[in-house]
Amino acid sequence: MKNSGNANQADPAIYRHPTSLTGAETLWASLAGEGVRDVFGYPGGAILPAYDALRKFPIRHILVRHEQGAAHMADGYARASGRVGVAIATSGPGATNLVTGIANAMMDSVPIVCITGQVGSKVLGTDAFQEVDITGITLPITKHNYLVSRTEDIAPTIREAFLIAKSGRPGPVLVDITKDAQQNSAIFDFNAAAPEAYRPHPMLRADAASIREAIELMRTAKRPLILAGHGILQSNAVAQVRALAERTQTPVACTLLGLGAFPASHPLNLGMMGMHGESWVNQAIQQSDLLIACGMRFDDRVTGTLASYAPHAKKIHIEIDPSEINKNVAVDVALIGDLKDVLDAMLPELPAMDTSAWREAIDAMKGDAAVRDIQNLPDDGHLYAAHVMHDLWHATGGNAVIATDVGQHQMWEAQYYKHDHPRTLITSGGAGTMGFALPAAIGAKIACPEKEVWVVAGDGGFQMTASELSTIAQEKIKINIAVINNGYLGMVRQWQERFYDKNYECTPLLSPDFVKLADAHGIAGATARTRGEAVAAIEAARQHEGAFLIDFRVEQEDSVYPMVPAGAALHEMIRRPQSKPRNNPLVETASDA
Repeated sequence: MKNSGNANQADPAIYRHPTSLTGAETLWASLAGEGVRDVFGYPGGAILPAYDALRKFPIRHILVRHEQGAAHMADGYARASGRVGVAIATSGPGATNLVTGIANAMMDSVPIVCITGQVGSKVLGTDAFQEVDITGITLPITKHNYLVSRTEDIAPTIREAFLIAKSGRPGPVLVDITKDAQQNSAIFDFNAAAPEAYRPHPMLRADAASIREAIELMRTAKRPLILAGHGILQSNAVAQVRALAERTQTPVACTLLGLGAFPASHPLNLGMMGMHGESWVNQAIQQSDLLIACGMRFDDRVTGTLASYAPHAKKIHIEIDPSEINKNVAVDVALIGDLKDVLDAMLPELPAMDTSAWREAIDAMKGDAAVRDIQNLPDDGHLYAAHVMHDLWHATGGNAVIATDVGQHQMWEAQYYKHDHPRTLITSGGAGTMGFALPAAIGAKIACPEKEVWVVAGDGGFQMTASELSTIAQEKIKINIAVINNGYLGMVRQWQERFYDKNYECTPLLSPDFVKLADAHGIAGATARTRGEAVAAIEAARQHEGAFLIDFRVEQEDSVYPMVPAGAALHEMIRRPQSKPRNNPLVETASDA
């Protein structure tokens, strides 16, 4: 299909010699020069000159069904690959439809560049047809944005946008280009358009005295913990954090976005912290005497109430963004800079540490909470979401890329799918964006076509972006889709059950037959209501050549435990009610919850 698998090659001479190009051609030439091979977008009037020029360049365009999907696809592409994702939209509603995806990328520090068309420069500010001040709208949710009204400014702006998106703390950048700037011509000089090299401010580098102070805190600590955040992946510091843990024998707790940054199977990995984290992890944080926070921001979902967070612990915060230092949690030593660089400087000086007594104490906290480590969860005839997550992990060997939506299934995935490899969990953390999973998985698969990619979505979030099934069909993308269907907006229902006297107002959810919906798009599918059917369906999906959707009809009123309620201390976790039948495979003991 035209524009779907563009095999054209840009003339290499345009990169060697200044050449006259239209602004539209300059846009694609600049993107190709930055190494872009895939973009996600939706055409419209104000961006049409760019689409007309696309045929001349070796860039694949994936046609989305909604611009929000384009932003999420660019996001998933960036998370899975570590490269900058690109989304394209027209002016007005096309641009505003990108806003949720841009905000999502901003909250999770994901490098994407969004390019929007804008009305002609002569009618800017006149409320022309489909004119919206998208730079004003997105100012709070981008690292930077631009309004480009001159053709000669397109190449320098695109090149600078990529530098900003991927340097320092990554994030989204928006470039709004007027239609006449796309249509007019100017000299394209790719090399002359290069921005100044990124140079961190000298104050944003950890000084030797602070490093020495941090090492001294580590040397005297008896109950240290490493807190592993998303910044480990963004900094490509996986090896350095592992070396830090192994050399000092310090246990590691992961944030949701930090899962995969430290292998789940590693004996020093304790699991996920926070609101739905493991009980022993939260207890260990509360009892620790030193926290070493690596590329994480101490958000409310991991700290509980701040007044009682880790009251006995000294805190070392290694973070590239100085605005995060002392923002939520006061720290004793701030090591500001790129995590990989800071750890490279620290590792040769790290002391030998004996943490055996501390690790034994943490093991004792687990008690008989081994439910998440049992190879085969008991089967009482009902299908639970935990069954699905565990069986998916078992079938894929933990090697798949999983893109999750937001809600109960997201937490069950984090608890039961053990991520040993970086960039294998693609999920919306800070913004908590329902509808994220399906388009993000498309982006991840385009970025990493050799990898097995699964969508894990609830029946609510899936319906928000289910139109992207048509994108999967048109582009012939091999993605497997697991819909965790409990007939409710599950996490909201759980809060209603716990805090609103089971007043399930507006959370029971009528859904279409998801298998028939998939079939309408030419996508195969199956329904699973039992554990045996679930295992068989997962295998069928993996063996099928094309995309495959599974509608998992799981227990409707199951809840995610443990749970730290809003305003509670991290250790004040709500346990699974013991009134549940004892043969329920998901009943947790008090020590487990």
